[in-house]
Amino acid sequence: MRKYVCSIILSLAFGSAAAQSEKPQYGGTLNIGTVFVTLSPLSWDPGDWPWKFTNDTGLTYEQLFAADLSKSVRNGGRYPFQADAWLPSDAIRGELAESWQWKDNPLRVEIKLRKGVMFPAKPGVMAARELTADDVVFSYNRLDKSPKKIPTYFEHVQKVEAADKHTVVFTFSNYNAEWDYRFGWGYYSGIIPKEVADAGAGNWKNVNGTGPFALTEYLQGNSVTFEKNQNYWDRETIGGQAHKLPFVDRIVYRTIKDEATQHTALRTGKLDVLEALRWSVVDELKKNAPQLKWSRRLSTLGQFLAMRVDTKPFDDIRVRRALNLAVNKQEIVKSYYAGNAELFAYPMHLDYLGYYEPLEAMPDSVKELFTYNPEKARKLLAEAGLAKGFSFKVQVCSCAPDHMDLLPLVAAYLDKVGVKLEIQPLEYGAFLSAMISKTNAPGYFMNNGHTNPTTSIRKSFVTKQTWNPSQYSDPEFDKKMAAVYLERDEKKRQAMLKELTRDILDKAPYVWLPIPYVYSAWWPWVKNYNGELRAGAERPGPIHARMWVDQDMKKKMGF
Repeated sequence: MRKYVCSIILSLAFGSAAAQSEKPQYGGTLNIGTVFVTLSPLSWDPGDWPWKFTNDTGLTYEQLFAADLSKSVRNGGRYPFQADAWLPSDAIRGELAESWQWKDNPLRVEIKLRKGVMFPAKPGVMAARELTADDVVFSYNRLDKSPKKIPTYFEHVQKVEAADKHTVVFTFSNYNAEWDYRFGWGYYSGIIPKEVADAGAGNWKNVNGTGPFALTEYLQGNSVTFEKNQNYWDRETIGGQAHKLPFVDRIVYRTIKDEATQHTALRTGKLDVLEALRWSVVDELKKNAPQLKWSRRLSTLGQFLAMRVDTKPFDDIRVRRALNLAVNKQEIVKSYYAGNAELFAYPMHLDYLGYYEPLEAMPDSVKELFTYNPEKARKLLAEAGLAKGFSFKVQVCSCAPDHMDLLPLVAAYLDKVGVKLEIQPLEYGAFLSAMISKTNAPGYFMNNGHTNPTTSIRKSFVTKQTWNPSQYSDPEFDKKMAAVYLERDEKKRQAMLKELTRDILDKAPYVWLPIPYVYSAWWPWVKNYNGELRAGAERPGPIHARMWVDQDMKKKMGF
């Protein structure tokens, strides 16, 4: 863990003082391969509850809150802003919200919106007009009424009302520790005007928000293009001086499914930034493009083989524990990842200070699951009536090169104890649909974002949650998780979540697998950036809007 923290500090702190002293430049284009460079947008409509919505639209649709990027490591702060959906409570700023205040009797939060924030004109959709509290109320109610809503997501909200043109009031039936994440800076929190919904929010041509860029072109499987909003309201303070945002004229998010093609695009300067690279390609790229700048991080995607506990034989904990013992996880770290992975970093991420407990602090029964013991695995299978072994289908996404390589290795380990896998690769749409519709196979090999300390447990292990591929269900566990959300004292929440984490690890609904380190790379002409990834839940938009291009440097480097 110490090596992990040091690597973040070294990779992000380097050059921070120089970045602050440089004068921003305006103009040019940024071509970016985001963390999800292999995936096209899932939907342009937050009412579809698409998890990648903020990644794809976060330059256009703004939210009530966002990360306070002045507290990034690059700017001398504590936070790398790389977690997929984790904003520490002291690193949140108002975006559309100018201020907010808690009040009691009834329990509520009153949010004052910034005045003068404008929706730009969109021909055939809407005239230019000011953002109002009614837009926030509309956006919330539309989400809440969607048939695709995640179960229990807004149960804590009694009502949302506009008190006046620039004041919106959220009244709660009970406190929820995720109130600001669920509708404030979360996956589905973008504020869209009614005019866009009326025109058809699912059509990219109708997308129109208050953000620093307008969506101007979408080529499925190729790119999403954004053009500068000339009348954007926000500023970036650099060297004590406020500068109008955004800096570049155009941002293009590239979709490139083939790994080798991604690397070629980066090496030849067709990509300015590539946010997701496997450790195994880094040395070669450093050799071929030595001027690239790098950031290393522990993946914020939990990695596992989910076993459906509502399906035989995985309703028997002995079988689930046997499969864990049959996989040599230490060897995967050492040989497959060449040491570029952590044996134990899920469901709590190492970044979650106060929530994460190292493996050595876990009960012996949990520690055992991370040891290699095929003899005991066979014994447990025999006790479960499976001495001759068994076979089952495992679905995997063809969009994940690492998984297409890793799953056959896992299958080889399991084969040694008589368990055979029928591997079924699926394109992403079909893969995701199988889980959401709860028709996924008995085995489901996936990445699942850690998200944040509370959501990591809730979304994956509470009954009937969307992102629960094992279909795990335990009423007592559900009750304890519900109690976590009611607790206002963070120290007490941390203790409660540690208990739940130990419990679910021990129950082994997954074959728990190591978490790899991954990299971001960018050319040195990209400024005001040092590997930050998210300013909200999977939302890079505010980060990208603050980057600029040193065009003289780019030309001198031959690009």
